[in-house]
This record gives sequence, C-alpha cells and structure tokens, in this order.
Amino acid sequence: MSKSVLIVGGGTAGWITAAYMARMLAADTPGGVSITLVESDEIGILGVGEGTFPIIRKTMSRIGLDESELIRDADATFKQGIRFNHWKKNPAECPDDTYFHPFQVASQHTDMDLLPYWLLGVAGEVPWAEACTVQERVVESSLAPKLITHSNYNAPLNYAYHFDASKLAEVVRKRATSMGVRRLIDTVEDVKLDEQGAIASVIGRTHGELTADLYIDCTGFRARLIGETLGSEFTSYRDQLFCNRAVALQVPYEQPGCPIPSCTYATAQEAGWTWDIGLHNRRGIGYVYSSDHCSDDEAAATLKRYIGPAADNLTPRQLAFEAGFRKIQWHKNCVGIGLSVGFIEPLEATGISFAEVAALMLCNLFPWSGDMELSAKQFNTAMTKRFEHVIDFIKLHYYLSERTDTAFWRENRAPETASDNLKNKLEQWRHRPPSFLDIDASHDIFDENSWQYILYGMDFKTDISARADALRFYDDARQEFENIRKQSENAMNAVPTHRDLVSEVVANGFRPKAKARA
Repeated sequence: MSKSVLIVGGGTAGWITAAYMARMLAADTPGGVSITLVESDEIGILGVGEGTFPIIRKTMSRIGLDESELIRDADATFKQGIRFNHWKKNPAECPDDTYFHPFQVASQHTDMDLLPYWLLGVAGEVPWAEACTVQERVVESSLAPKLITHSNYNAPLNYAYHFDASKLAEVVRKRATSMGVRRLIDTVEDVKLDEQGAIASVIGRTHGELTADLYIDCTGFRARLIGETLGSEFTSYRDQLFCNRAVALQVPYEQPGCPIPSCTYATAQEAGWTWDIGLHNRRGIGYVYSSDHCSDDEAAATLKRYIGPAADNLTPRQLAFEAGFRKIQWHKNCVGIGLSVGFIEPLEATGISFAEVAALMLCNLFPWSGDMELSAKQFNTAMTKRFEHVIDFIKLHYYLSERTDTAFWRENRAPETASDNLKNKLEQWRHRPPSFLDIDASHDIFDENSWQYILYGMDFKTDISARADALRFYDDARQEFENIRKQSENAMNAVPTHRDLVSEVVANGFRPKAKARA
C-alpha cells in the first residue's frame, strides 16, 4: 500500500532527507512513497559557509547528484581535514602550536600497524598525521585531493567539502524535485493531534490542512513538531561543551585568484574558537564561543581582530545554540532530523552528518506495515548513542588542552566536565593506542584513526615501552615512514592547486578517463 511522508521545513537537512528518501523509497514510481516538503519563504538559511565530513560524498552519490554540479552551483570546495591552531599551549608561550586532523587514514600500502613504531620514535620528531599520510603536506601547499580526470566522488586522497549552505539546499532541492518530491511554499500555523497523541495534520497558512502517514520535522532549532507539539525533551550537554554562541562573517578574498585552502582552520581563542573556510570567491569565518566566558560584543571584536582590516565594513551575524539533543527523536508518527533534534558545536562538522545518518536509518526502518513502535525504538537508541559518542569526541579537543590562560580553558580541563566514558578511554590509552576495538561501527561517526589524530596531535602520551621488545619490524617501519615521505613529495607534483581544480571543474566539469577495454 502506498505511503505518504510530509517533511516540514527545508534547508540542508530537509532537502537531503527528501532526496535520500526519494531515491531509496522510489518516490517517482506508483508503488513508492509519496513525499511532500513544505517550507516557508519567511525563513532564511545562514549561508556563511559550512563544512562536512567525508560521508557526504556517499550521500551525494546515492542521490545521483553530479559532483561537478555540486562544486559549480553550491560554491563547493574540497576539504581534506582540519588544521587546529593554538589548542594545546598558551599562545604567548607557544605561538607555533598547530596540528592536523586529516581525512586520510594511515598508510594502506602495508599490513603493518605503524602507530606503535611511531610512538617509540622510529619516525623521529615528525607529527603522526605527517608520518603516516601524504595529506598534511598536500594541504599545507593548498593542493587538491584529486585530478580533473578522476570520476565523481573518487580520489586518491579522502575528502569532504566546504560550501555555501543556502546554495547547497537549492542544489539538492532541484535533485529531489526531479525525483518526485512535491514542494509547497507555506508557513505552518498549527499542528493537530489525534486521540492517541500522534500528529493528525499540519495546518498551512496557504494550503490549509496537510496530512501524511509519517511526518518529518526539519524546522531547525524551533522543533515545531517534535519539540513544541509532541514535547520531546531536549537534554543539554552544556556542562561538557561550553560553547553556545556563534558570530559569523562572509569575507571576500584579498585578491582574485588567491589560493583556496583545502582544509578548515580551527583557531582556538580566549573563550572558544574561530572557523575559517575557503569557498570560490570568499571565506566563511566565524567565532564559536561561550556566553559564560565572553560577551557578544567581545566575540564580535575577537572575530574582527582575527580577520583584520577586511572586516571593517562588515556586519556579523549572530547565532545562539545549545549543545545537546533529544533522546526521543522518533515519537509516534513523527521523526525529527537535523537541528530540530540536536546540535553539537561545528568543530568537526557533524551537523549535516547527523542528518545524513538519520535519513539513511529512516529509509531502512521505514514503517511500510504501519507499525512504528519497534522502528522508533531502534532509531532512538541508535541516534542517542551517536550523539553521546560525538560529544565525547568533541570534548576530547578541549579536555586534553594544556592552556591555562583563560577561565574557559582552565574549566574545560576539569575532570567533572568530561564523561566517565571519555575518562575511561583515556585511561586505557595511556598504555595502548586507540584501535578498532574502541569503536562501535554501528554508532560512531569517527573511527580509531580520527581519535588517534586528535590524541597525538594534542601530544597525548601513550607509553608502550613495555612491549617495545616484542615488536619485530623496526627496519620495515622505518622504511615505510621513508616511503610515505617520498610519496608526499610525489603527490606535491601530481595534483593541481586547489583553486586550479575548482576553476577547471566550474568551467568544464570533471573529465574521467575512459576505461580501457579488455
């Protein structure tokens, strides 16, 4: 029997959900799910520039969006990781404090686990991210992760994107509507419940009563359905993650044609951190901060000081949020996706990732038979674990800091601000590095590689001297580290600059090489 879905709210989360469901649930066929998205033209998208995590490539591929179109029409650029500045030490004492979280995993050219040998000093003083991948040197030179001849979403180096959020929503909207999603421009003024407390209908100012079998809340922080109407409780994690404000600017490049960074720059400040990303013709820059440790005026001043004279005539945009989530995200016949159910500060660009994962799970748990209770239970359990695990990962960045120059950093280091789960992991990792055993593959966005990059980028000490004599391949490890160094040099000559690749894609699209016939 045909089913109907009503998505309330558009934006990036709404349209990604719509496109994903249209593709996976056959919205363009008679026996598929009928999908309608209603969005208001009175609500805008911040659009300052946003980062993503590499799973975005799989999502865009699954919905059938051409990568050239994404880059051209959403101002997308390539993101190969995150450069963290001033997170470890007091800036006055260590002005060159920096480390890199690449998206590339450790060398795949050998079955050998290189990390123990790096911990024992075999690679010398080279940072772990540089010792085990070629990506750090590629990023430092503002180079691209792929060639114009690589096919959609494929590359020798792992990557995600930066893009203009409002333009991305428009690109995905076009794709979703081409697959059968019906779009209504309307403002929801009321939500009616049935006798069992489920949603019976939503009332639009223009289209009147709208009904569906399943309602999806993508109304952002307002949470019009899942929160306001159904009362799903929001759980704050402000005691662990202090930041609850952001101020942002769009800043033109100083000169046309200047290099585009292929990573996010995350620079720690007195009461938070600034993000800095490069799009085609401008930078998206913002300051994420704690209002308990910094006033809005101080935050705006910090942001402008970071940018310099280019910010003199620009007016920042303010955003308030609370780190946390709703543990009940699917209640009766309503599913919340995106900001309506939770938000963790954008330090590792998990916002869109949560929406992608939720849309994928919803498609796999879709209640074709009409029974939603078991699907909702599984969905809520899985999403709760995902949020909790990400909160621990984000907290790690602050908790390992040795900064003592402001109250914000001193308080972030207090044991009571970290979960028992995180503290237990760190205790274990004092004598062994993170491995696949520490990762819940069903519920973790970040695998052991990401944990390793942050731990050892922040100078965490793992003492494995007790097993040093049991390691038998020191010479092989030394040779592999040298091979990676040489591969880095080769990569520097093999890939184009980031700007050159983006410009060529905008002008002509990717031109994959034809496969040779057998």
